[in-house]
Amino acid sequence: MWNNTLAGKMETRLRYSSSLSYNTFPFPKISAEKKKEIEEAAENVLITREYYPEKTLAELYDPDKMPQDLREAHAKLDDIVESCYPGYPFASDEARLECLFKLYEKMTVKK
Repeated sequence: MWNNTLAGKMETRLRYSSSLSYNTFPFPKISAEKKKEIEEAAENVLITREYYPEKTLAELYDPDKMPQDLREAHAKLDDIVESCYPGYPFASDEARLECLFKLYEKMTVKK
């Protein structure tokens, strides 16, 4: 969503730009405990993908064919990451984006 809003698309494909999306993405300060929780959930995504060595990433991430356990692993990771933000759980994508822009505004204010 952040990337979509800032970098946009080329034709129907997402456009990735480190200067527009990744370098500007606001992530709040988190505890070592929360960081460990995120790392463990991310590791679980990678382990779950290993259960399907015969599939390409395109096959694994096809929205109509994505294995349920991989979908659940990503949902858990997403939920943990979102729990780091004020306003969690978000009522809508717009509320999530509003939170991100508020954090971005704070991180770009010169002191």
